[in-house]
Amino acid sequence: MSTTSACAASMLLFALPFMAASQNPVEPKRPSLEALQRSISDRSPQLRVDSADHERITAKRIDIVGDDGTIRMTLSANTPPPIIDGIQYKRAFDVAGMILYDAKGSERGGFGVADTPSGTAAVLALDHPAMDAVGWRVSPDGSVMFAINQAPALIRDPGLDDRLVPGVEAPTRIKLSVAADGTPAVALSDADDQPRVRMTVTEEGYGAIEFLDAAGKVIHVLAPERDMKNQG
Repeated sequence: MSTTSACAASMLLFALPFMAASQNPVEPKRPSLEALQRSISDRSPQLRVDSADHERITAKRIDIVGDDGTIRMTLSANTPPPIIDGIQYKRAFDVAGMILYDAKGSERGGFGVADTPSGTAAVLALDHPAMDAVGWRVSPDGSVMFAINQAPALIRDPGLDDRLVPGVEAPTRIKLSVAADGTPAVALSDADDQPRVRMTVTEEGYGAIEFLDAAGKVIHVLAPERDMKNQG
């Protein structure tokens, strides 16, 4: 077969399935045009401004408020302490960054840099009503961590005027991390906050899955490449 014939045959082989599929297209589910029309609020929203009001704004704090005056976002060199259900609590470390609030003024997330005793950490969190839900952290030592926490029970205390109690214990169910030495790990934990399955890469460079008991002891390791090398 000539080169030209081979190319033509190859093109035909690839074209046939596509042609067959195009004759019987499977339309994905989508909202109806009528539903989309009802959801449109503006067909020509403002996408840009003609010019900036100021070339530069210098401020220690900027608050973005809703129509009723509730603060919904704060950008600050020293963010305010967290507000949970109308009560403000002390923050563990000074943080410069942006804080997000819900319609009642409770903190529900933010990002920034935290000045800790061991150095500056870059942090980002999205919150359950009274504690962190997901969090990212780049620590001063170079380690990086991403955690997903189970939602805690919502407890109200008469001593707090029946407001939500912050910091109720709940397990971190998923943790992704890269240690300062570069070791990666993905850990899945049980309801007691104990890692029970951990996926990692060993010092020798082998992929491994570790199974742990309730005391944190590794009871079984799956590392096929390592095992094959040892058997050889």
